[in-house]
Amino acid sequence: MWLFILISCVKPRHVPPQSPFWRLNGLSEEDVKSIMARTVCAKSAFELWGHGRTHSELRTSLLKYPTENMSPFLQKDSTYKINVYTFNKTLEFEDRIKKIDELEYLPFKGRVNLKNPKHTFSLLEDYGMDPNNIPETPLYIYFGRWISDGQRELIRSHSVKNRHFIGNTSMDAGLSFIMANHARVKAHDLVYDPFVGTGSLLVACSHFGAYVCGMDIDYNTIHGMGKASRKNQKWRGPDENIRANLRQYGSEKLYVDVLVSDASKAVWRDGVLFDAIVTDPPYGIRESTRRTGSQKDTWWRQCNDSHVPVSMAYHLSDIFTDLLNFSAHHLVIGGRLVYWLPIYRPEYCEEMVPLHPCLRLVSNCEQTLSSHTSRRLITMEKIKEPEETDALAHLSDPHFSVYQGHNAFREKYFSGISKRMLTGKEETNKIANGGE
Repeated sequence: MWLFILISCVKPRHVPPQSPFWRLNGLSEEDVKSIMARTVCAKSAFELWGHGRTHSELRTSLLKYPTENMSPFLQKDSTYKINVYTFNKTLEFEDRIKKIDELEYLPFKGRVNLKNPKHTFSLLEDYGMDPNNIPETPLYIYFGRWISDGQRELIRSHSVKNRHFIGNTSMDAGLSFIMANHARVKAHDLVYDPFVGTGSLLVACSHFGAYVCGMDIDYNTIHGMGKASRKNQKWRGPDENIRANLRQYGSEKLYVDVLVSDASKAVWRDGVLFDAIVTDPPYGIRESTRRTGSQKDTWWRQCNDSHVPVSMAYHLSDIFTDLLNFSAHHLVIGGRLVYWLPIYRPEYCEEMVPLHPCLRLVSNCEQTLSSHTSRRLITMEKIKEPEETDALAHLSDPHFSVYQGHNAFREKYFSGISKRMLTGKEETNKIANGGE
């Protein structure tokens, strides 16, 4: 869904939460431009000059707008054009021209220039959210001066459909950029993904100038080997790897490296290393949750150099515990951890979100996956270095104990699918039996 940001000089009225038009106040034009230079969620931002439920109300509102705020953009030596945007409805060209002509009461003194205007103005009409019930007239109308466009073009240019190297769980381009923004990734940062997969998050972070590195337990994925995830392609090609993805987008120079290793094992030196940790841990649905280990006795492993560790279950509660502890020890102060937390919706409460004494919870946003499951984008910021007392607090304070119910997410996920399939069969049988 497109999002339009309308900057108002007065306190905004209540806007329905699902509306694509957001009215904000208290932001300077420079603030707006800096936000729009990063966001992939917003289409455009405008300085709001007038609004109303009808064109008559819009006219009244526009004529009340302070002349001193309007006049710098209406000078005789300036050029301008007016665009018409409609949400949830398509207008014919003639209808757009008619709506522009109806704005003749505005005191424009400059010349019209459709190709390279100095100032651009927009008439925005909201026809609601229901594509099956589009009203004849708009529910609400806005008019304002265009300030800046967002970065939604990045979603198309970085689409995984056109990416050189992908896997079954490659992160969507839009979500990858949202995660990079939540982490406040900037030029010269060092960003780490401990469950790197095919490197979608590294691609997004490198776009903002950060140096990127990662780790994954899957040897074939890291080395670009094995079966391909694309349709009509059986095996991966010789140059399908994460480095090739960054090369595709011109950011190979920011690629540090990736390694095959186990995120549950301590492989990094002590001390702060990373400006941000951005990751999407496995949930056990399409990719298994596993770590290296063995059921054999420790002495047997130590006495046999030829021993090759086998995969063991890596419970979600352990994954999150290790991830938060690692972030507390290896993030810089003010550095951010951004990750996805899978949730069984009927049981969800805020206490299920893992916490740590050294990390402050910044945001918790939901992405619905199905009627019974979702995942929440968790953003945390490091506020202090770990101390010995933190380990004791982690054990004694229930606020810092990880919710063990996360471990049953896979079973709950598939039980929900089974219930839906069973319900569907029951409905089919009911119809077949004449609705009895």
